[in-house]
Amino acid sequence: MSFSKVYSAQTQLLSVIPISVETDISRGTLFAFAIVGLPDKAVEEARDRVSAAIKNSGFKSPKANNHKIVVSLAPAEIKKEGPSFDLAIALSYLMANSEIKFDPENKLFLGELSLDGKLRPVNGILPVARFAKKHGFKELYIPTENVREAAIIDGLDIFGGSSLQTIIEHLSGTVKIPKAERTLVDNAKSVSSVDFSDVRGQERAKRGLLIAAAGGHNCAMYGPPGTGKTMLAKAFAGILPKLTFEESLEATSIHSVAGILSDTFITNPPFRAPHHTASYVSLVGGGTTPRPGEITLAHTGVLFMDEFPEFDRRVIESLRQPLEDRVISISRAKGTAHFPASVLLVAAMNPCPCGNFGFRGKSCICTPSALARYRRKMSGPIMDRIDIWLEVDKVLPSDLSGDSEGDKSETFRTRVEHARRAQKERFSKKGRNLLRNSEMSARDMVTLVTLDKESRKTLDLAALRLGFSPRVYHRMIKVARTIADLEGSEEIKNAHILEAVEYRPKKFDV
Repeated sequence: MSFSKVYSAQTQLLSVIPISVETDISRGTLFAFAIVGLPDKAVEEARDRVSAAIKNSGFKSPKANNHKIVVSLAPAEIKKEGPSFDLAIALSYLMANSEIKFDPENKLFLGELSLDGKLRPVNGILPVARFAKKHGFKELYIPTENVREAAIIDGLDIFGGSSLQTIIEHLSGTVKIPKAERTLVDNAKSVSSVDFSDVRGQERAKRGLLIAAAGGHNCAMYGPPGTGKTMLAKAFAGILPKLTFEESLEATSIHSVAGILSDTFITNPPFRAPHHTASYVSLVGGGTTPRPGEITLAHTGVLFMDEFPEFDRRVIESLRQPLEDRVISISRAKGTAHFPASVLLVAAMNPCPCGNFGFRGKSCICTPSALARYRRKMSGPIMDRIDIWLEVDKVLPSDLSGDSEGDKSETFRTRVEHARRAQKERFSKKGRNLLRNSEMSARDMVTLVTLDKESRKTLDLAALRLGFSPRVYHRMIKVARTIADLEGSEEIKNAHILEAVEYRPKKFDV
């Protein structure tokens, strides 16, 4: 036999593409080993890795014979990247050279080979396992280190090998590799290094964050330095409910493709906190081959942006699309990439560069030009997309002594979970596949939200006096709906509208 074909796959952006690895061997006078199909440098270098791995696994080195070896990675028009094709290339060569024999149908192979034939782990295994099950593959062969991640998917036989030799022995029936047991998902609650009870005072800010968590609303905290804004944001992550199974799969797949997956399975909302010096590409994603940025890595979770106005203006303005459409579109000459970006933005900022503008205690020392430049970073469209603005004032020394009397994060989390259940039930009754009030469209608010005459009059009056845009007007209704859910009220009352309006920015006014 001089021809063979086995199957592999690669992640492209956040999707998976099946790759057929075809090998043809012809007799010649000089040795030649070519890999075709738009390979990148890592794939081209597979020739040397695979040749050494085959030799050190007890087989005859491809370089020992004057053969012309052509490995084709199809479809040819898709650029092939990374070392994950090594295992498939080695098996395809050995089959074509009649050194091993097995049925490659319904089998998928991924793994990087070291020179001694050992298998090294690769990124993006979970989305590949999901793809394999969905498209009728029965068996998945991967490095041992990747097994726990892939075994989250049920209904697929997963075999992990430590080396090329162990995979070959299994395929030939000499020594069987036991099928991987399914990985059980840990349903532990959200855990944060900071508890709400650790933050002294700031009860109004805690109330606002409770509403933000319950309805999935974007929020911003502003106040002088050292008043607990960063602590509140870190504690905020601990009051969010755990992700649904589908959300967990999506978040874990994103982190797996990016190569930053620390746990086998992400069950709690991701918390990403990029530094204010982060570049546009690192936040949004991109590059010659677009990669997910911090916003996409925070998908289904929290994007915390401390020192918000200190971010580059281009970075801040890039939040417009993800905060509105929950997706990021990156256009390049080769095409457009769409990354999911359903994030809950938590921003923290000082009211001015020195941090004391409009607050008691120290006087502001910023020049008018510095103030104007600082505030220009916050455009009207960005402010409109932030539902809840929380003033975090200075804490009195007397509040810092003694034991904390505030509620713990667990108490807040229970209230959030109760409000989320109420929202989900309301949406399901109307046949809408939504999870949080913030996800409602303008059309949804017509069928899902009802304001009585007094509440509507209050909202209309506030909109006229405070100059609400239509976007802000609808967002105030969503916030009021969440406040009503926290109170266990089926109707939005006048008090709920008044509280929602209270969360619009005042001192930090641009």
